Amino acid sequence: MSGHIGVMKFGDSQLFQSGYRRALRFYMTAPAPCPYIDGMRERKAFTNLSVPDADAVHSLLSESGFRRSQGIAYRPACPRCNACKSVRVPVRDFSFTKRWRRVLSRNDSIIATAVPAVATREQYRLLRRYLMARHEDGGMADMSFRDYANMVSESPVKSMIVEYREGPEDDAPLIGAAISDVLRDGLSMVYSFFDPKLSARSLGSFMILEHIQRATAHGLPHVYLGYWVEGSPKMDYKRQFWPLEVLNGETWQLVSAERAQR
Repeated sequence: MSGHIGVMKFGDSQLFQSGYRRALRFYMTAPAPCPYIDGMRERKAFTNLSVPDADAVHSLLSESGFRRSQGIAYRPACPRCNACKSVRVPVRDFSFTKRWRRVLSRNDSIIATAVPAVATREQYRLLRRYLMARHEDGGMADMSFRDYANMVSESPVKSMIVEYREGPEDDAPLIGAAISDVLRDGLSMVYSFFDPKLSARSLGSFMILEHIQRATAHGLPHVYLGYWVEGSPKMDYKRQFWPLEVLNGETWQLVSAERAQR
């Protein structure tokens, strides 16, 4: 993440003990075109996660709306816009409706396995197919295997890759993968991708549902889904995973059912 200008003071935050505040330095990116709202410019606040007690710091930052990208934690800091809202699913209250049970049924042959956060060529080939079909003009379109390996391995916090294979065999086809972080209060889905030829099976939704089940099994109360931009074709799907909590200021609040069902 380049283009930072100076140090951003977060000294008024009550989230961190004094030792953490001394260890962290926050920066601002230069303005860039917003990928979600036409005509808008975005800026991000970010900090390096390569600090003592990185897992604890990462959990605190995630609870205050930050996301991880490699060794960096960031959140939107746009001066005239707050459309990007951090959202998470409170898994204890989540209900597997008929719609979600159908998604699970369509994918009941899939075996999900958490593996160490180490990049493989197989994962990279799947990522390339996904990017070319879904995000050909995106910033990751030219990603090399080395770039992908860095994205996976340059994590100073507890991370994993959940692989989704079509069957239990060791050589079963890899049809999806999710890079995820383990927080003190949940799982954070950093980036996921899947075989675009299988889009009719709703694999993206299936991976979120599987993470909700995984968090429940491990006694973790939340699944963090990143940012929700209400009305954005790229991001509005997240409201479907209701009940959904949104971060307003420093408080997580439940999104109303009416708002989620628009």
